[in-house]
Amino acid sequence: MLLSTFLFACMNVLVKFVSHIPAVEVVFFRSIISLVMSYATLRMQRVSVWGNNRPLLLARGASGALGLVLYFMLIQQIPLATAVTLQFLAPIVTAILAMFLLKERVKSWQWLFFLVSFVGILLVNGFDTRVSVTHLLMGILAALGAGMAYTIIRKLKKSEHPLVIVMYFPLVTVPLAGAYAAWHWVMPQGIEWLTLLGIGVFTQFAQYFLTKSFQEDEINKVASLKYLNILYALAFGYVFFEETFNLYTYLGMSLVVLGVILNIWYKQSKLEKERPVTTKVKNSA
Repeated sequence: MLLSTFLFACMNVLVKFVSHIPAVEVVFFRSIISLVMSYATLRMQRVSVWGNNRPLLLARGASGALGLVLYFMLIQQIPLATAVTLQFLAPIVTAILAMFLLKERVKSWQWLFFLVSFVGILLVNGFDTRVSVTHLLMGILAALGAGMAYTIIRKLKKSEHPLVIVMYFPLVTVPLAGAYAAWHWVMPQGIEWLTLLGIGVFTQFAQYFLTKSFQEDEINKVASLKYLNILYALAFGYVFFEETFNLYTYLGMSLVVLGVILNIWYKQSKLEKERPVTTKVKNSA
């Protein structure tokens, strides 16, 4: 998840570099690259590209497409760190969805930590004039799409190869985004072609490691690590786009990160306390 987060941060920078190209068109290019890379790798590994649970795989592709298009729009329209912070709603949505779909428990203290992060998001939105209510709604919908996609990935962990799950995103996105982009096409120029290629390659590897992490560990634990992306967003936004914020916005971002750190610490401490009990039970048996 840490490697995935860094690669996604690099992708964010490239997406903002081509802000004049419609987000749907950027997603279209990204999806074509992902489709080619996933298909080629699956064929070399002699793995069926169609998977086993196609309805869920298609649902994963559709929800991921919704989340990504809205997220790219946010990156292009508002400061990078703010867009990333709004996307941080996704792990909270993921944890809530996992309660109902995967029967995973969220402890009462974790709800408090989620609340701390959510208050931070409200501070960011309320004290940054570059962020409108529309942007906030876009962020919530993007988080909902991403959260649903992450939850489905977790549900498919025992039945599907990670790259099969990844490939169903472009299978859904290429025809839909391609049809829309055809009517709103902006021709890339010069180095922009390499930028779009980079977006696809970075995202492909980031998505693979993301999928692998969700298959290997509890969803509301690994999803929380995505909050660390705020550090990359702040640094890259300042270096590449000269983005700065007021004190209240920085405070909001700090609360978001604080909520994540507390949640990770709490989860790890609970696991450490439960391990001796599990070992003792096994030995008795």
